[in-house]
Amino acid sequence: MVADLHLHTNFSDGTYTPEELVMHAKRVGLSAMALTDHDTVEGCARLAAAAAGAGVEFVPGAELTAEVDGIELHLLAYFIDTNHVRLLSETARYQGVRQDRIREMVERLNKLGIPLRIETVLDLANCQSPGRPHLARALIQEGFCHTLDEAFERFLKKNRPAWVPKARVSAVDAIQLVHEAGGLAVMAHPGLNRTDEIIDVLVAGGLDGIECFHTRHSTSASERYLTMADRFDLAVTGGSDCHGMSKGKPLIGTVKVPYNLVEKLKERLSRRRAQWAGSGVE
Repeated sequence: MVADLHLHTNFSDGTYTPEELVMHAKRVGLSAMALTDHDTVEGCARLAAAAAGAGVEFVPGAELTAEVDGIELHLLAYFIDTNHVRLLSETARYQGVRQDRIREMVERLNKLGIPLRIETVLDLANCQSPGRPHLARALIQEGFCHTLDEAFERFLKKNRPAWVPKARVSAVDAIQLVHEAGGLAVMAHPGLNRTDEIIDVLVAGGLDGIECFHTRHSTSASERYLTMADRFDLAVTGGSDCHGMSKGKPLIGTVKVPYNLVEKLKERLSRRRAQWAGSGVE
């Protein structure tokens, strides 16, 4: 039994609908899957229904953008209450920040002589959490770029002409939000963000786990984070970070973690909830 605990749908910057994602999960033999769309839980209800129909265990989640001392990182929230009032309020605020950022990036493209309309980008995104991949796809659709790589290299990567910094929430505040929503907070793909030096800060702030296995983690990187997880008593997770077809080919199935990691997450969650109940948090 295997799981993929890092997946995206078209409710953020993936291309698959929740139902299509479940179909592919079934195809590659997943026993459990987590939906971790960026700054939203909107796709969770549909994916839960599709997963139940396919006999695949579903873990509700989200991927939150945060920072420590100006260093960007992503937090995976697992087993959250997707109807939690403050969670929904905060993710709505994050979504507004995302939309404002895309508007500003389009304005910068316009000043560069690229007559792309914001309506084109938002219509293509068709979600509340637009991101740079949507903007890149719009540039291709309108004939201004040929590939996603070209769009990012010419305009959208950090320090490129249309890049705009992303406003981010404090990681400790984000961890607290995840806990308030009844879930576990896990550091996503630390090897991508090169954030090893702030892991101890996150642990002090209540971090529950670390994503040791990821499509872009080398074997040595995974081993390094497994050692860190052991040192800090963190849960271990992993996933493909599949965005559907937006990155050339679907990654679902390329990273499968043993199902016992899901069981260990549940055990940690039970201990956490017992602590919260004892302290009056819940």
